[in-house]
Amino acid sequence: MKEATDMTDPHTKVMTLEQAVEARLKLAAEGRKLAVTNGCFDLLHRGHAEYLMQARSLADALFVLINSDESVRALKGPTRPVNQELDRAFLLACLEFVDGVVVFRSSRCDRELAALKPDVYAKGGDYTVESLDPSERAALLEAGAEIRFIPFVPGYSTTGTLKKAAGKGA
Repeated sequence: MKEATDMTDPHTKVMTLEQAVEARLKLAAEGRKLAVTNGCFDLLHRGHAEYLMQARSLADALFVLINSDESVRALKGPTRPVNQELDRAFLLACLEFVDGVVVFRSSRCDRELAALKPDVYAKGGDYTVESLDPSERAALLEAGAEIRFIPFVPGYSTTGTLKKAAGKGA
């Protein structure tokens, strides 16, 4: 079995928070920068891929924090997620520009951000510093993270994809 810090195997790129912190410490010791982003990533689509590629370009490694199934239901409603958390995590880990994936259980990932202390935090263009969750923003400010906003790719969203699949247009 490969060690948890092997960032080439999708099976080991899905990590516990403790494994991610260990990998982060290794990156820091090597003088490499870490970018972190978070989200549901329920149905992976081109918009996600473009966003994640841009997030990865901001640092030497990219960790993606994904909402647990319970957290997605609380945010998006009882019919979501479409894909279970470990399936979502594995698909993200299969992308070569994603170096680590951590599932978080609470409604916010402030605990994970505080533990990982990213150099860069990437979020979608519909957010601003002011609209970030206050606890997450505080964790990022404490870590000294640079906060970057990445524009959406027009026409790509999970909600739009689900509407299209249901025959309701995009």
